[in-house]
Amino acid sequence: MSFPIADATLLAQDISEFVPHRAPMILIDNLLEHQPDTLLTAIHISESSAYFDSIIKGVPNYVGIEYMAQSIAALAGVEAKLMSDKIRVGFLLGSRKLHMHIHHFVLGQTYHTKVSRLYQEPSGLAVFDCQIFHQGQIVASANVNVFQPQDTQAYINDN
Repeated sequence: MSFPIADATLLAQDISEFVPHRAPMILIDNLLEHQPDTLLTAIHISESSAYFDSIIKGVPNYVGIEYMAQSIAALAGVEAKLMSDKIRVGFLLGSRKLHMHIHHFVLGQTYHTKVSRLYQEPSGLAVFDCQIFHQGQIVASANVNVFQPQDTQAYINDN
């Protein structure tokens, strides 16, 4: 399926317009750039960031997988908006080739997450190549497997 490219006006909307989460569990801050099958997002680490740890003065690196997953959800949300469709819940199934090159996401720093769809089945199963960057350097990467059913409630009831 081919999707149009989102314009700056769409990307400037509040992130809650694209992901099926509510504060404080929305972990990404901004949508920066959209291309077909790809989205770039930003995360600003502050003391009010979810999972902020005052001892390490940052957010533990394992939260990076959720930054990736929410960026994938945001891409699905952008695509849904472009197609005048509803925002649907998706499920993180797992990851492969997960590499964390930093101990934590540092207070006061901004990180960029790029997600690119590698494969998607009509059933909603998809695989994404995900990378988190800090000042142009990859600090985390993974292939992330997700599933977005057409009818979330029916899927939950059946399983």
